[in-house]
Amino acid sequence: MASARTLDDARLLVVSPPETRTGMSPDALEDKATDVTMVSSAAAALEHLESRPVDCLLTAQSLPDAAMTGLDLLEAVRERECDPALPVVLAPVDGDESLASEAIAAGVTAYVPRDGTTDDSIEECQGAIKRALSTGRERRRRRERARRFDAIFEDPETYSWVLETDGTVRRTNEPALEAIDAAASDVRGRPLRDLPWWRCTADGGAAIEDAIERAAAGEVAHRELTRVRADGAGSAERDVSAPSGKFTDSNETHTFEVTVRPVRNESGDIVSLLARATDITERTQLERELRESEVLHRVTLNNMTDTILITDDDGAFTYVCPNVHFIFGYSDDEIHEMGTIDELLGPDLFDRDTLEEEGVLTNIECTTTDRAGREHTLLVNVREVSIQSGTTLYSCRDVTKRKRREEALTALHRTARELLYAETDHEIANSIVDDATDVLDLEASAAYLFDTDENVLRAAATSPGMERIHGPVRDHRATTDTLPGRVFVDGESRFFADVHDAPSLSNRGTDLQSAAYVPLGDHGVFVVGSPEQDAFDDVSRELTDLVAATAEAALDRVERERTLRERDRELERRNRQLTRLNGINEIIRDLDQALVRAETRDEIEHAVCDRLTAADRFSFAWIGQLDADGDRLESHAHGGATEGPAYIDSVSLSLADSSEPAVRTAIERDVTVVPNVVDGLRDEPWRSAALAREYQSAVSVPLSYDEFTYGVLTVYADRPEAFDDMIRAVLAELGETIASAIAAVERKHALVSDARTRLEFEVADDSFVFAQLARRTDCMLSFDGGIRQHENGTSVFATVDGASPETVVTAAEALVGVERAQVVSSGGASGGDDDGLGGAILLDLSRPVLVHRFADHGVVLQGIEATTSSTRVVVDVPRSVDARESADIVSTAFSDVELRSKRTVERTTPRDFRSKLREQLTDRQLEVVQLAYYGGYFESPRENSGEDVADTLDISPAAFYRHVRTVQRTLFDVVFDEIGVPAKASSGVE
Repeated sequence: MASARTLDDARLLVVSPPETRTGMSPDALEDKATDVTMVSSAAAALEHLESRPVDCLLTAQSLPDAAMTGLDLLEAVRERECDPALPVVLAPVDGDESLASEAIAAGVTAYVPRDGTTDDSIEECQGAIKRALSTGRERRRRRERARRFDAIFEDPETYSWVLETDGTVRRTNEPALEAIDAAASDVRGRPLRDLPWWRCTADGGAAIEDAIERAAAGEVAHRELTRVRADGAGSAERDVSAPSGKFTDSNETHTFEVTVRPVRNESGDIVSLLARATDITERTQLERELRESEVLHRVTLNNMTDTILITDDDGAFTYVCPNVHFIFGYSDDEIHEMGTIDELLGPDLFDRDTLEEEGVLTNIECTTTDRAGREHTLLVNVREVSIQSGTTLYSCRDVTKRKRREEALTALHRTARELLYAETDHEIANSIVDDATDVLDLEASAAYLFDTDENVLRAAATSPGMERIHGPVRDHRATTDTLPGRVFVDGESRFFADVHDAPSLSNRGTDLQSAAYVPLGDHGVFVVGSPEQDAFDDVSRELTDLVAATAEAALDRVERERTLRERDRELERRNRQLTRLNGINEIIRDLDQALVRAETRDEIEHAVCDRLTAADRFSFAWIGQLDADGDRLESHAHGGATEGPAYIDSVSLSLADSSEPAVRTAIERDVTVVPNVVDGLRDEPWRSAALAREYQSAVSVPLSYDEFTYGVLTVYADRPEAFDDMIRAVLAELGETIASAIAAVERKHALVSDARTRLEFEVADDSFVFAQLARRTDCMLSFDGGIRQHENGTSVFATVDGASPETVVTAAEALVGVERAQVVSSGGASGGDDDGLGGAILLDLSRPVLVHRFADHGVVLQGIEATTSSTRVVVDVPRSVDARESADIVSTAFSDVELRSKRTVERTTPRDFRSKLREQLTDRQLEVVQLAYYGGYFESPRENSGEDVADTLDISPAAFYRHVRTVQRTLFDVVFDEIGVPAKASSGVE
């Protein structure tokens, strides 16, 4: 190795220009060194060092390189990674103290100036080289030791600390710091025992302190610590006293092996301590699992039901499993005393040649007798082994209960197959009682079935053995007073070693000893017993439960089939009902089509009657309405049997003295159903008239829409109970549909009719919005019919007289019926002076809106005038709409209404003028011009400027003027078109 070389065989690299090589030539050093390489420049020296290692570098200060001296070369060599500890000797020709200081500061190994070729100069150079080699060798040794120490200290799998002899931390490796999320400065100078690594270990601090004391005394101390995170331990603070690192926050248990060893100097004195902690959790876990496995192996062998026996070639026992008593009742020592396996399992258990050929023989069945003399059936597996002196291994499994269970299950299978064909509960009860002897090997059995009508458990079947041992079996109430009743109520099986110990036993004289009572679900109880005590072992209990479960399943099947038959009958009934419903749906479809096509109320009423009686759906149908006096019904339309009109003429339809279904519906405004006309035949004269025409059932429904009745529809059928709940509901809904269609037709006529009936009402209703506002603000509030609809509701313009609009708006905003209110114009509303009283306001009304409600029935609201003392409402009704019905509509809208006048008015404009104008204007255009109109924009002088109206609408003035000009031009176009004057062609510029 280069570090072990001496001057005699050292590899020297001399850097010096030829003119300054005095004392540095190979000849001058050849008697001391065998390998000297001379180069002239620093670049050549660096190139040589890249390809060939050297033991020492000797360089002059002045070199031919343009910008590099001997010290520069030294710095370049120190920066090289291949050998930063290479000894370097600086030998300047003309040195001084300044250069010497600079060389020492740069890290030169030796400094020796040359002043000639004297022997002293050459010896000084050789001595410097020798010292440099020695120094370099020592540096390399220390660096190697440091490198090895760092490799050990920074092991990522180990926590390491360098300690002072008193246990304070001098240095900590990164894994240990990361474990507690700390920095080196957090733990440096602190006692190791007090730091968080040992906080969650039992007596961890004391153990660490003891190990440190022993290491300081010269021993290597080992400790094993287990760290478990305590509840609530750990913190998110950065302070090292409560770190939040994974070491302290982990919920896992870790075991650490801690070693503290002394560190000595060259004199043998202890100068520091090295502590290391290694996670040995996995190793500890493996050791613990190994110990547990050994314990588990012993416990398994002692408690498993299979018995293991090992013999030699002669059949003598070499190993007997400790659990041998489970099967044979003998201890392992007693088995050994038997001598051979033949004494236990019998001779000729298997063929030796076959075992040698196959190596293992499985499921050999044999019979043996235990110590108590009981016979057991065993399944034996035999295999060749080589365990100590044993050669044959026997694995014995007791299958006595399994054999018995298989035989019983075979008998139970026959019983289950019989139960598949049983059709009644009693057949099932007799079957399980008859087969209980074969399945359970018990002679006494009985079956109780639950009578749901009387809540009694009735003895449905009893075996001869039960009659002989127990006596007659009687019925029991389904209560907890008797054993069968308690088991049935609790739903839990009861097994008795001696039934006389049961407190609920009703027959204390019974000869039964062992008995089992098992519930059959909700169907009853199964009882089985024996005159012997303790007759029920695990197999008997299991088989008894299986017999009961099989019987319960059969009883469930019979009940399910019975339920299915009843359900089939119900489905047949519902199918018939659905057939009728389909017929009704067909009627509804026909009626819907007819209602859509109908243009008048008369067409609607006749279409309904015709459709209901078409194809023999119903016998007769008619629609009636109250006469002008409201005292009796009048027929408006009818359909069906030819005797129908005669029936109407023959019965009284007076509201005062008749109980005919149509009259009752007109009075009560609710559906009237007569399931059978025969009921009360002599009490109500109309029934005889109906029966004479074969009307056997009837239904009458009101034609109501929006709390207003347009009459009644009455339908008659030629069979009793023809109108069930479903058909009644359909016809009731049909009544609403018909009323809605009538209202729609009347609305249509209201739009296109020229002639109208104008009705004026006096309204006394304190809840009416206009009346409330007039009374609260002491003014007159009028509305001339102008409305504006938008997606959130309806807005109306109202004129205020006698109060400031601001006052009315403030009062309106306090009403629930008003969503929003704003002032449109102020002053001059009444045509007087601009005194601040009067003006126009805009009200956004909450739903439902009175205007819409009237319009739904063809009634047009023309105006409202409300004062502090009275309110006047004016409506127009088309000639096609009954004025009396319209008055009723208004009456239902207010709590107190009086009709004050009724007159006929004619429209002064063509009927399509309004619709044409409305079609050509957008909602926004109409909104703008209405607000301008009511805001006084068109007055002279103007009450509000265009800018004021635009500001109210929250639009720009330009947009306002554009909308106004568009509406004006559209109005003139429609007017000129109506009077036959050609309109001016639009230039396209608004």
